[in-house]
Order: sequence, then C-alpha cells, then structure tokens
Amino acid sequence: MTAKRLRTKLFPYLPEGLVTLALGLWGTLILHYWRSGKLGLLIHPNYYGLTLAAGYFLLMLTVLQILKLWRRRLPMRAQHLSLLSPPVMSSIMLVAALIGLLVTPRPFTSQTAIQRGLQDTTLVTRARPQAFRTTSNPEKRTLLEWIRTLDVYPEPDAYAGQKVNVDGFVVYPEDLPDNYFTLTRFVISCCAADAYPVGLPVKLEGNRKTYAVDSWQAIQGEMMTETLNGQRQLVIQAKALKPIPEPDNPYYY
Repeated sequence: MTAKRLRTKLFPYLPEGLVTLALGLWGTLILHYWRSGKLGLLIHPNYYGLTLAAGYFLLMLTVLQILKLWRRRLPMRAQHLSLLSPPVMSSIMLVAALIGLLVTPRPFTSQTAIQRGLQDTTLVTRARPQAFRTTSNPEKRTLLEWIRTLDVYPEPDAYAGQKVNVDGFVVYPEDLPDNYFTLTRFVISCCAADAYPVGLPVKLEGNRKTYAVDSWQAIQGEMMTETLNGQRQLVIQAKALKPIPEPDNPYYY
C-alpha cells in the first residue's frame, strides 16, 4: 500500500483517534501527579477526590472510545482542518499533557512571592481571619498562625518578647535593609493559580547574603517591634537559624 493510500485510509480516524489519545494522557497525567505526591503543588487537598474521579473518568472514556473505534472500523468522511477542528484542538491537548508528564511541578519561589505582592504589607498579612485557628503557646504557632493572629489583632507591641519557632523559605525584598529577609510560605485556597504569599520580616545579626534566596530555614527567636519603611511592624529577632530540606509539600492550606 502506497503512503498516499495509507494516509487516505487512516485520515478518517485521525480526529477521534487524537481525542482518544488526549483523554487517555490527561487521565494518566492526573493519576501520575497523585501517585508521585505532586498533586498538592497544584490543588487544595479538599479537591483531591474530585480530581482523581475526573482522572479515572477520563481513562474510562478512553477505553470506551477505543472499543467504539475498534468495533466500527468503517470509513468516515474526512473532516476539514481548521484552528478549532478536533485534530488541532486534540493536538494542543496532547502537547500540554506530554509537557505535564515530562516536566515535574515545582513549588513557587521568592520571585513568584514578590510578583504576587509579598512586598506589599497589606498582602504580607492576608490570611483569611475567618478561618483563624491558633495555639495558646507562641512557640508552637506556625508562620501562618502568626499571620492570622496579626490579622485578628494587628498591634505588634502585643507580641513583643514572645518566643518564635517557625520555618519557611528566604526572600530578599528590595525595600528591607541588608540585615533583614522575609520568611515566607505560600497559601493555597483552591489551586496554584490562587496561591498567595505570607511572610514576616526576620532581623539578622549579620548580612542576609549568608542565607541563600529560596533556601529553607527553621528559625528560633522572639518577636519584636521595628519601624520599617515608616510603618511599625512585627519582626522576628532571629536567635538561631538552621537550614532544612524543602518539605515534600511546602504550602499551607
């Protein structure tokens, strides 16, 4: 059979074949992220069930579509290719799914934190106080619990001298002196698209260049009030800093 006749024979099946392959790859991609533990980098755990159900549903549709194509095996009239035709759209879906399988999702970094408003003090402490939960022992508060505490009662002097034991990654805001960095974490409400940064300034005894940008640090110290950029702010006076590995899932939910 010549190449031309082969293309003529196979082309009628191309649109549905591409759709079938795209469905299968997207179902596989969702389950791959779940099994590899990377799904939490993309969506809130509350939506795991719905997402996994969608993945299995896509795989089921793929199997049904394969069976339909196999049983029919009858010539179909070729479809005209356009930007919105099934072959083109399916090809786009295929490429996106392949990229997702080949590229491992990574947590957001300091650059993303700054782009999403970490240097804006109105966002540094944005953490949905209506969901506020905290512990009475300051040393057991996470960074997010400190942020939520500030949202409820923002007077920094109320926390001066309280012990701190928190972790996060290092960000160098341009508006802070060289002996400060911002300890930062991201919070996800629904998915990575709505993730926002929260953080607190950390006052160091030396230059912040000692601690690499995006490195994860566990910090022990105490709270103090400082005036930064003309505003009174709650600041962590660092007493001890310890490098730690990046958590498997670095986000707050």
